[in-house]
Amino acid sequence: MIVGIPKEIKNNENRVAITPAGVEAFVKAGHEVIIENNAGVGSGFSNEVYEDAGAKIIPTPKEVFDQADMIIKVKEPLKEEYDYFKEGQILYTYLHLAPEPELTKALIEKKVVGIAYETVQLEDRSLPLLMPMSMIAGRMATQIGAQFLEKHEGGKGVLLGGVPSVAPAEVVVVGGGIVGTNAAKMAVGLGANVTILDVSMSRLIYLDDIFGGRVNTVMSNSYNIAEAVRKADLVIGSVLIPGAKAPKLVTEDMVKTMAPGSVLVDVAIDQGGCIETIDKISTHDNPTYEKFGVLHYAVANMPGAVARTSTLALTNTTLKYGLDIANKGYLQAIKDDKALAKGVNVIDGKITFEAVAKAHDLEYTPLEEIIG
Repeated sequence: MIVGIPKEIKNNENRVAITPAGVEAFVKAGHEVIIENNAGVGSGFSNEVYEDAGAKIIPTPKEVFDQADMIIKVKEPLKEEYDYFKEGQILYTYLHLAPEPELTKALIEKKVVGIAYETVQLEDRSLPLLMPMSMIAGRMATQIGAQFLEKHEGGKGVLLGGVPSVAPAEVVVVGGGIVGTNAAKMAVGLGANVTILDVSMSRLIYLDDIFGGRVNTVMSNSYNIAEAVRKADLVIGSVLIPGAKAPKLVTEDMVKTMAPGSVLVDVAIDQGGCIETIDKISTHDNPTYEKFGVLHYAVANMPGAVARTSTLALTNTTLKYGLDIANKGYLQAIKDDKALAKGVNVIDGKITFEAVAKAHDLEYTPLEEIIG
């Protein structure tokens, strides 16, 4: 199989979908790897190290797409890449289709096999290919929130951990999953007063246990969220429903109660966001905008800012499934692995992930009806 790695073109997206070690693994398995010129530079990997590992460097993205049987990316394709798609081509990447009607339409029309990292799911319901980026985004969310609380960044001028005689900042984390747990870990480490809200009592018990009572665990409902948000200096939205649009749990009315210079960081923005007033995606170039006196941070590719760490963490988990697809062919690979099968969002012009179909009011076709 010819495996193609285009350069990421999203704003300040410096990650790359494969490392030299990954190239070597594909080549040793008998596959050909082609990589767009300088695709790995942002993560510290030169053309030369890829060539030494056995890859071939290709000048343009169109040539990569034209030649490859499987395209491996980091982020969802942008509009300028849609014309590169070809029927039967495997696209293995983060897709986040629920808030992306145009991308969904393009994948359907071109009959691309769209396998989304974020919906590959193990029997225990964990998301192995989303987990590493969730950990990074969660840790970054606190780091970024602390930065934008600084006065010269537009914040209220609050130090997250406070000092003796001055109370620490109030950090509210909505959602106690992987993102939320990692955000809380960083906030606790910096000395903030941290509240985590979640709908699962068992999760709250777990969080109380692992943090040794150093966080406030609160049942998530509209009343409790409103009370927590009103007092917060920093709110981190970290709610996820696999493959679906995130629910709007922090409402406009809640945001209006926050003190001027407070900060909102919505890590769920690539699934539509869970904070109502965050209604547009921002970029690393222009990461925040203000509404009701509150700073809104809505960058959809947060881990791209720490590209070296992110690339290594991501490819450590995606390589296994990528090799299975290349070695067996996608049909056999998804028949053999139920977790990978859940990653198939689009195939043969049909949507095979129910939450994506619901998000766009389109027909859902169970994968089993297509592959037998």
